[in-house]
Amino acid sequence: MSAIRLERRPVAKVWGRWDVPPQFGALPAGDEPLGEVWFPDGAGEEADLLVKYLFTSERLSIQVHPGDEAARAAGHRRGKDEAWVILEAEPEARIGLGLCHEVSRDELRAAALDGSIEQLLDWHPAKAGDVFFSPAGTVHALGAGLTLVEIQQNLDLTYRLHDYGRPRELHLEEGIAVADPSPWRPSFAPRRIGEGREVLAAGGAFVLERWRGAEAAVGTDSGAPIWLIPLEDGASADGAALEAGSVWVARGPTRLDVPEASELLVAYAGAAVRLG
Repeated sequence: MSAIRLERRPVAKVWGRWDVPPQFGALPAGDEPLGEVWFPDGAGEEADLLVKYLFTSERLSIQVHPGDEAARAAGHRRGKDEAWVILEAEPEARIGLGLCHEVSRDELRAAALDGSIEQLLDWHPAKAGDVFFSPAGTVHALGAGLTLVEIQQNLDLTYRLHDYGRPRELHLEEGIAVADPSPWRPSFAPRRIGEGREVLAAGGAFVLERWRGAEAAVGTDSGAPIWLIPLEDGASADGAALEAGSVWVARGPTRLDVPEASELLVAYAGAAVRLG
């Protein structure tokens, strides 16, 4: 079988939650609740993508990630584009993406220092089923009351600009240097590309698809891996059940069967998916 189930790595966060579904395993020991569950690929830093589940009870820091060029100049392999698929959201849940209006870098720095960046950030309503693509350089923050899956370039580097008074390090100089101090605009409209397949995000470092009611053998034109993220039970890869809350990586041709009653996210970087 070419699809391999990835190991879970729970990560405690001050803004996390204790009421996390049991399929994500044991809660972390200590005083902080579960904020993230990582699914790192065995390829380590060479892996193009990283998948996480996030569970928020408070706002995350207002932050920014570098693009490829800035990240490589700082000694990293790649930058960090990311996409979020909202699974659950409380009625007033929000995601901050981009700024309400364009400012200078000096103005952005001043807003981060005096806290007015909270009002400068453009807070978008979020509900189950929404998809947001945040390219590197976008000033952003996840709000409280969200359960979501995050697909990102594989880089563990965050520049915090503001953290609501929490006693954590900020990275103003690095963050302001890579930030795009302007409004966020959706760069891609989801579109159907075949029976049971919809592209949710494209145009950045990776492509994200949603499969429902589809069956095909898949691979990439370069043999690059494909990440499989089942949001509901019922899908299979080469006959193996893909349970909700798991993440898999397929290397080589893999037969996917996604019934209409199931839902599977399919992500890949740097290569086009081909159907067999």
